[in-house]
Amino acid sequence: MKYRYTLSVTLLLAGVALTFAGCGGGTTGTDSGTLKVAITDKSIEGAESVVLAISEIRVVPAGNKSWSTAGLPRIAAFDPPRVVDVMQLQFQQQLLGEASVPSGEYSEVRLVLAPNVVGQEPVNYVTFTADPTQRVALRTPSGQQSGLKVLGRFVVQAGEINVIVLDFNPMRAIVQAGPNLNLKPTGIRIVQTEQVLPTFGGLTGMVSPAEARSTAFVSIVPQGQTQAIAKGTVNPETGEFRALLPPGTYYVRIEALGFQEYDGSLLIPPQLFTVTVGQDAAAGEFQLTASS
Repeated sequence: MKYRYTLSVTLLLAGVALTFAGCGGGTTGTDSGTLKVAITDKSIEGAESVVLAISEIRVVPAGNKSWSTAGLPRIAAFDPPRVVDVMQLQFQQQLLGEASVPSGEYSEVRLVLAPNVVGQEPVNYVTFTADPTQRVALRTPSGQQSGLKVLGRFVVQAGEINVIVLDFNPMRAIVQAGPNLNLKPTGIRIVQTEQVLPTFGGLTGMVSPAEARSTAFVSIVPQGQTQAIAKGTVNPETGEFRALLPPGTYYVRIEALGFQEYDGSLLIPPQLFTVTVGQDAAAGEFQLTASS
C-alpha cells in the first residue's frame, strides 16, 4: 500500500525544529536542576493520527556513548505506557514528565516505546483520513531496547527549571520503506525554551551557505531585550531551523565558525519578525558572509 501523497520526498523539506546546542564541556556537575520534557507537533497532510506508546523517557549526558538506557537519568516511566497522539498537538505542548537531574550538558533524549505485538493491534501507528479506522503500524527499530534516540544538545542549569520540547515533524519522522512505515528520530528535534507553552507560534528560517551549517548557532531574542529565549543549531543538511515562541516580536542572531556574525538588531532598520499563536512566521534565508 502506497502513501505517496502524504510521505513524498518533497514534503520532507517542510519546517524543521530548532535543535538546542549548549556551550561548555561534556561532563555533568554534582548540582542538579529540574528538567521538564514536553512534546509538540507539525501537521502532515492526509494523516488522521500519529500515535506513540511511550514507556520511559531518559536523557543522555554529553559524551556518554552507552547503547543501553541503564543508568541514564530518567525523566518519567509509564505503566501502562503513556499514549500520545501527536497530531492533536499542533501549536500546543503536552508535558510528558519532569525530574531532578545532574546539571550540565546533554546530547540525547531516549524515548523507550512499547512494542507492537504480532497478531495484535499496533500501539505505535498512523491512521489516514481516507480510512481512519485502519491502524498502519509504525516500525520503530531499537525503540523498545535502547530507545528512540533523539539527538540535540541542551543544558540543565543547577537550581533552575529547564524546559525542552520534542518537536515532532511527521513529514520527516515517518518514512515509507517498501510496504512499511518507519519512525525515524531525525524527524524529532529538541527545542530548549524558557517554559512549557500551552500555545505558541513558530519562527522558521534557513542558514546559508552550506559550509556554515555544521557550526551555525541561532539565537532568538525578543525585541528590546538582549537574552535569547530560544537557541540552537540548524539542520546540517538543509540549514533549516524552527523556534517555538510566545507571541511577540523578535530578532535573530547567528554565529558560525569562519563567518561574520549576523545580528538583526544591528541592521538599519533592525530586521524584526512577528510571531503569532498558531502560525509559523517565515524569516526566510540568512546568507552569512565569510570572515576575511
